[in-house]
Amino acid sequence: MSAAREQRRADLRAARCRWGMSTPHRPALGVIADDFTGATDVASMLVRCGLRTLQVIGVPDGPAPRADALVVALKSRTAPVTVAVADSLAALHWLQDAGARRFYFKYCSTFDSTPAGNIGPVAEALMDALGADFTVACPAFPENGRTIFRGHLFVGDQLLSDSGMRAHPLTPMTDANLVRVLQAQCTKPVGLLRYDTIARGVPAVVERIAALRREGVALAVADAIDDDDLRVLAQACADLPLLTAGIAGAALAVAQALRMARQAARAVRLRPVRPQLQRRVAVGATHPVDQVGAARHRGARVGGQCGCGGQ
Repeated sequence: MSAAREQRRADLRAARCRWGMSTPHRPALGVIADDFTGATDVASMLVRCGLRTLQVIGVPDGPAPRADALVVALKSRTAPVTVAVADSLAALHWLQDAGARRFYFKYCSTFDSTPAGNIGPVAEALMDALGADFTVACPAFPENGRTIFRGHLFVGDQLLSDSGMRAHPLTPMTDANLVRVLQAQCTKPVGLLRYDTIARGVPAVVERIAALRREGVALAVADAIDDDDLRVLAQACADLPLLTAGIAGAALAVAQALRMARQAARAVRLRPVRPQLQRRVAVGATHPVDQVGAARHRGARVGGQCGCGGQ
């Protein structure tokens, strides 16, 4: 096998490995959603980005059909913690059996939960099952007015705690500080990926994640006030096996990154391998007909002097 062809295959493997790219037998992304509506939102976002997506309700008994992304819709948002954790782990195992290697835990963009859970306990259980020491929590969906700044969730111009969610009958959200809310649900340390870090781009976020890991932080709430912030997060978290996020904003960013990686992999796969040959044409006359004929030789540099004096 030629060195060029071997390099082309290595480039393709690298592109697939970085994003867990799908093959004819393996999905690129497995999504675990805590309710049916949210699962449909995520699935529609993935389809919008060109990923072949299959949504199922509950954990199927049989094998998964072929798809770029699989979305499992559960009813675990307000279930007892033990039930929510068990159902989420069952969904994870089904997705793993289907071949998925990157996973997305989807919950509501208003972080619907109580001090007992279920966002924190499910996220920690998924992390433990995957052997992950770090993940990001980002329920922001700027398109629908859900933004996070300095760890505080806003609904439009209001803090979450000042919105109608304050009086929710099942999951009253009386605190907009998501670091504080999530820490109450978790046994692992929770930190913050601040906006000023995200604004500096992917390398700064990667560096900050490494620092948070060194500090022992296992889950980090990430600020995001627009779609560009979500795209930065998606790229910076490309090597994490698990992301947790809200309605669909981060899923859209992840899907766009997956699509770009797939397109890059396809470009590598289709790039022709050409022998490194040079072609030289010597024109022995200055007649226009001779010049036109020589010009038909692609890549040749044609001159107008007799012999080999062309430029």
